[in-house]
Amino acid sequence: MKNRKKRIDLIIDLIRNHCIGSQEELAGILARQGHHVTQATLSRDLKMLRTTKVPTDRGTYMYTLPDSDSLKDKILASGTAPARANYQSGFISLSFSGNIAVIKTRNGYASGLAYDIDVSGESEILGTIPGSDTIFAVLREDVSRERARQLFASILSIDPDNF
Repeated sequence: MKNRKKRIDLIIDLIRNHCIGSQEELAGILARQGHHVTQATLSRDLKMLRTTKVPTDRGTYMYTLPDSDSLKDKILASGTAPARANYQSGFISLSFSGNIAVIKTRNGYASGLAYDIDVSGESEILGTIPGSDTIFAVLREDVSRERARQLFASILSIDPDNF
């Protein structure tokens, strides 16, 4: 059991700190670290950790963990995103139309960020509708744009001065 715990801890560390795109790649790294596993075992480990694959800006995929907000994926950027983009959270930009906030994200990140917004419990945000790379968030009519920026910055761990 100790070996399994060490392997799981190593998998978590690798996924959080590296761009791992396949089970074969992960199995190779684990083998070099002394953890030889079958594809079936690795598949069970990834399922137990509730990992998902998200698309990168380079047209590939990488594993993420459900609670991962510390991905070091700035290296995945194509270089065309605005300087204010936060690749760790997937956030790219925020704009408004009336009482609707339009949040642009990296491809595949909108759903997770919308979930974070919805479960935040902020009464000024009535709800969200996520797409693949865009979130529509409906704000109460009396919420100022400055207050909305503060709310989103707090929920998404973004510096409010950067958007």
